[in-house]
Amino acid sequence: MERTSRATDLTHRLRRRLEHERREIEELTASELERLGENSRRVARNALSTIERDTEDATGRIRELLAKASLRPLIVGLSLWIGFFGGSWATMRWLAGSIQDRIETRAELNRDIGNARRTLAQLEVDTWGLVFHEIEGERFVVVPDGVLARPPWWVGDGPALKLSNG
Repeated sequence: MERTSRATDLTHRLRRRLEHERREIEELTASELERLGENSRRVARNALSTIERDTEDATGRIRELLAKASLRPLIVGLSLWIGFFGGSWATMRWLAGSIQDRIETRAELNRDIGNARRTLAQLEVDTWGLVFHEIEGERFVVVPDGVLARPPWWVGDGPALKLSNG
């Protein structure tokens, strides 16, 4: 029986030893799993913060690109508006100046025509209605109707006197 008790003791000792080793392995495994979990959490936190930082950087660059992209059409539109406005303003100023010059020229011409008509009327009064004509190198003085009883020459519808060429 001693053998049986030894076998039982051996079995019992082996079981305790196996149980003890199993607990140690479980404790070591739990400890390793806990360290692995903590390392995984740290790596995940670092990766998450890196992703957030990279996302913020990319968002900032995209905002800059959008700001620049929206400024280009604004600048082009503003330049076109200034060009159209400036060109229209300059054209209107030129046209207004041109019209004003023509109005002033017309007023001067009307004054000159009036002066010429007054001068012509005065000349008719001063020359007693005499009109000089030259026809094919011959010179005539046309006199008012009724001045000559029998005029020797007629120029147009009026009596005339022929002038000598000397």
